[in-house]
Amino acid sequence: MTSRRTKRNGVVDEVERRKNRTKARVRAKVEWPFRILKRVFGFTKVRYRGLKRNHEWLLAAFALVNLYQHRKRLAPLGA
Repeated sequence: MTSRRTKRNGVVDEVERRKNRTKARVRAKVEWPFRILKRVFGFTKVRYRGLKRNHEWLLAAFALVNLYQHRKRLAPLGA
């Protein structure tokens, strides 16, 4: 799912351009939680040596990311 060049020999391929735009929209929605995990929570490196512990930590971290993304919706009105 990589973007392809839309301009070849000076001619713009509109079909390929639309495909690239669709891919970019999906990629932006998928990569946003990873940005929150890295920038807000500071998860840039693996913490534990075992795969199981890393996997469990990531599941908990992404649960926090979900709460962080929906914090305004979850907060009571007037708070």
